[in-house]
Amino acid sequence: MGKKIVAVVPLWDDEKESIWMLPGYMNGIRECGAIPIILPLTSDTDDVLSAFERCDGLLMTGGHDVSPTLYNEVPRYECGVCCTERDIMESALYRNALDNNKPVLGICRGIQLINVLQGGTLYQDLPTEYSSNIEHHMNPPYTDIAHNVTVVKASPLYNLLQTEHLGVNSYHHQAIKKLGDSLEIMAKSEDGLVEAVRHTEKSFVWAFQWHPEFDFHINRNSREIFNAFIKAIQV
Repeated sequence: MGKKIVAVVPLWDDEKESIWMLPGYMNGIRECGAIPIILPLTSDTDDVLSAFERCDGLLMTGGHDVSPTLYNEVPRYECGVCCTERDIMESALYRNALDNNKPVLGICRGIQLINVLQGGTLYQDLPTEYSSNIEHHMNPPYTDIAHNVTVVKASPLYNLLQTEHLGVNSYHHQAIKKLGDSLEIMAKSEDGLVEAVRHTEKSFVWAFQWHPEFDFHINRNSREIFNAFIKAIQV
């Protein structure tokens, strides 16, 4: 039996008008035993779902801000650039993954969009909406630790990592505000922001605000997150 295939949501460069990809997303999947495939960027959901039929799991990557219109808010001045095509295609992909019980891993924008699609809301801009002395938008290198998170001891994440305290990297200015339906918190930052969630009614839908793709090659905990995702696909 051949290796499983993971659909990877493409990143988009507005200036170059070009699809691009961080190698960590691809290498994290490949080194854990699956094949990553970058999907086309398109609002044609029929095409993207046709491609997704051939895949066994979904990786929802970082990138553009999630459009506040998806959670019925007017965009604030501080809200960053959004990508309509990503919002449309990822919404369709996520719902299809749930319908077919395909494992999903969300990272950064991924956790934010999953939360919104489950009926939650976001802080559109942390610096102006959430007072904190914690660094959530670090400078490189992104293999460094920006802040700590506390892992919920009763969570599957704790069962995986066997620790309540993690040092994580961080590069975001939006975050979960109101938690979406059927989501359970698996970790929080020192200042109380949601840092990891799971879908309580699906076999594997996990999402993280930090970036395991940047340091999985040197960080055991990040590597275990990728391993857990690929193992869920292989079941």
